[in-house]
Amino acid sequence: MTAEANGDVTVAERLQLLRDELTPAERRVVRALMADYPVAGLGPVAKLAAAAGVSAPTVVRLVTKLSFEGYADFQQSLKSEVSARLSSPLEMHALRLGSAGEDVLGRTEQVMCDAIRSSFATLPAAEFDHAVRLLCEPRRPVTLIGGRFSTTLAEYLGGHLEMLRPSVRIVSAASADRTNAMLDLTKRDVVAVFDYRRYQHDTIRLAGIAKQQGATVIAFTDPYLSPIAAQADVILTSSLRSPSAFGAMTPSLALVEAVIAAAIVRLGESARARMARYDRLHAGTVDGTEATRWALPQPSP
Repeated sequence: MTAEANGDVTVAERLQLLRDELTPAERRVVRALMADYPVAGLGPVAKLAAAAGVSAPTVVRLVTKLSFEGYADFQQSLKSEVSARLSSPLEMHALRLGSAGEDVLGRTEQVMCDAIRSSFATLPAAEFDHAVRLLCEPRRPVTLIGGRFSTTLAEYLGGHLEMLRPSVRIVSAASADRTNAMLDLTKRDVVAVFDYRRYQHDTIRLAGIAKQQGATVIAFTDPYLSPIAAQADVILTSSLRSPSAFGAMTPSLALVEAVIAAAIVRLGESARARMARYDRLHAGTVDGTEATRWALPQPSP
């Protein structure tokens, strides 16, 4: 693996993929970097080493493991990420402006399929499994939060989890005051937060409150990492690659679909029993007994 061959892979994604191969000292560098990603890596190597409590050669060895030619190459990659983080839809429109006769449908198919494949390829299986285990523990309440657009993903995952397990709560982005949803969080709670470029300040704040109260935080974000990642216990990234000026949510939705599929398998018979009860309630029967139904008024004969 070379840096050139993996130009679309962020430093954070490389760190996740190599996590099990790192020494304890290198893991300290990773923690220092992730605490203020990507800014912490833009200073001198000695500053990052001091923040991690390791030697400068340890930082350089880690950079080499990430397939960069040197610390300068590593920093250049981070600078490119900063630029991508700050890009507005208007700027992306100038980069992705197609021609009038272009096959938009075909280009979209290729971009979306490639984005899903790359997202899954760079997602560590252990991180995915950890998230699924947390979301499937019935004794641990789950709260899901998203932003202006990403709330759709939170609601989609939450709606499915509600049918699979108890104690699931969805905090809509449309709520007038979302802080009250954080009031009763404890260390038993799991909070799944969806936040993608351009990151939403109030969603980041809510994740911080959840962490302060001891909750376990799962961050669903993009490869450039929302600031939520600095305090998350689990990080699941997916590509924003898009055929348009706007970051695409399709790869993130594919990841959510994978989480739902894995949750059904993990919960097994308890999920099937709960889904069967949901179906009976939805059909208007409970344990074979006809339930009260609301129906439209019938026309007079």
